Amino acid sequence: MRRLPECREKGARALLALVMIAAAGGPCLSACGRASNAYAPEGVASTASTSAKEAAVELSPSQLHSIKMEPVGTYPFAVEKAAVGSIDFDDDLSVQVFPPYQGKILKTFVELGDEVQKGQALYTIHSPDLIQAESALIGAAAALDLTNKELARAKDLYSANVGVSQRELEQATSDQQTAEGAFKAARDAVRVFGKTDAEIAQIVASRKIDPALVVRSPITGRMTSMNAPPGLLVQPGTPPAPYSVADLSIKWMLANVAESDSPLYRIGQPVKVRVMAYAERIFEGKISKIYASVDPNTHTVTIRSEITDPTNALRPGMLANFVIRIQDPVEGTAIPEASVVHEGDGTTTVWVTTDHHRFQQRTVKIGLEMDGRYQVLSGLQPGEIVVAEGGVFLSNMLQAPPSD
Repeated sequence: MRRLPECREKGARALLALVMIAAAGGPCLSACGRASNAYAPEGVASTASTSAKEAAVELSPSQLHSIKMEPVGTYPFAVEKAAVGSIDFDDDLSVQVFPPYQGKILKTFVELGDEVQKGQALYTIHSPDLIQAESALIGAAAALDLTNKELARAKDLYSANVGVSQRELEQATSDQQTAEGAFKAARDAVRVFGKTDAEIAQIVASRKIDPALVVRSPITGRMTSMNAPPGLLVQPGTPPAPYSVADLSIKWMLANVAESDSPLYRIGQPVKVRVMAYAERIFEGKISKIYASVDPNTHTVTIRSEITDPTNALRPGMLANFVIRIQDPVEGTAIPEASVVHEGDGTTTVWVTTDHHRFQQRTVKIGLEMDGRYQVLSGLQPGEIVVAEGGVFLSNMLQAPPSD
C-alpha cells in the first residue's frame, strides 16, 4: 500500500476497493485513473478494457457534434492493377512515305508538325522512270493519231471504190486498234506514277514531258519526321524516309508488368492513364497486345495499350501511370476512408455504435480502396452504424491520461 500516496487521498479508498474486487475475480482494470469515472475526461463514461475489441467510449450530447455517423453499406469495388509505362506513336497508324520510284527531290510542300490530309501532295521528285513512261505515252498518242487518220482515209476510199481493197481496210483497222491498245497501256503506266487523268490529258495534248513525280500522303495525320532537302536522291524503301505521317488520335502506351501478374491481363481490358503534364485528366484505352516473351533480367512482360487522344495532348516519351481493370467489379461491404483508424501496431479499427451515444472500438480487416471507400473483409456487417468522421477523436479520448 506504499503507492497510495501517489494518488490523491480522495481516490485511495476507491482504488483499494477496486483492487479487492479484482482479487475476488472481478473485471481486470488498467491504470488507476482510467478505471474510474472520477478520473476520465469529460464525456467519457468508462473504458472497460485495454483490448481494442472491447474498448468503449461514451460521449456527451455536446461531443456528438464532433463526429459523423452512417450505416455500413456496400459498394462495387473494381479489381485493378497499377503500373508505370511510357507513351509512344501507334506504329500501325504511322507511315514512312517513300517515293514509288528513284529520283531527286525537286520541291517540298509541308513542314514538320503540319497536319495533312489523305492524298495531299508532300513532295515531288525528278524521276527518270516517269520521264520514260511519259515519252512512251507521247509516242503512243502520236501513233494512235496516225492510225486514226489512216483508218479514216481508208474508209473514205473504200466507200468510194477508189483503189482501196477490203484487205487494206482491214489492215488499217487492225493497226488502229493496236495503236489504241498501246496508248491505253502507256496511259495506265503513267497513271501508276500518280498522275491524274487531267494531267495525262495535258501531257498528251501538249506533247510535253512533266518530269515531276508527286508523292502524296497515304493517310490523314501529322508530319512526325522530315528528311527531304531539295536535291536529295531518294529510293523506295531506303531509309531514312523523306517524310513520316502518323495518325495521332491514337497513341500507344508500353509498360512492363511483373511476370507473376501477367496471367491477370487480357486483350481488351480497359485502361485508365494519367501523365504528369495533365495530372487531373484521365485518358482511356484498352490493352491491344501482350508480348509473348519475358525479360530474363527483370522478369517482366511488356503489354501495349491503345490510348484515345483526339486532341493530341500526349507526347511520345511521356511517363504514364496507369490502372488496368483485370476483372468485373466486386460488390463488397464498404465504409468511408475516414472511418478507419490505423493503430500503431499495424491493425485497423473502427468505432461502432448501436444507440448513437456509446461507441465501441472494433478491429477490422480492409481490402480494396476506391473512390474514398474501403472494402471491409471482416469485422463489420452491412447495416451497422459506424463513425464516418471523427474516429481519431474517439481514439484520442480513449488514450487520454486521467485528470487529477
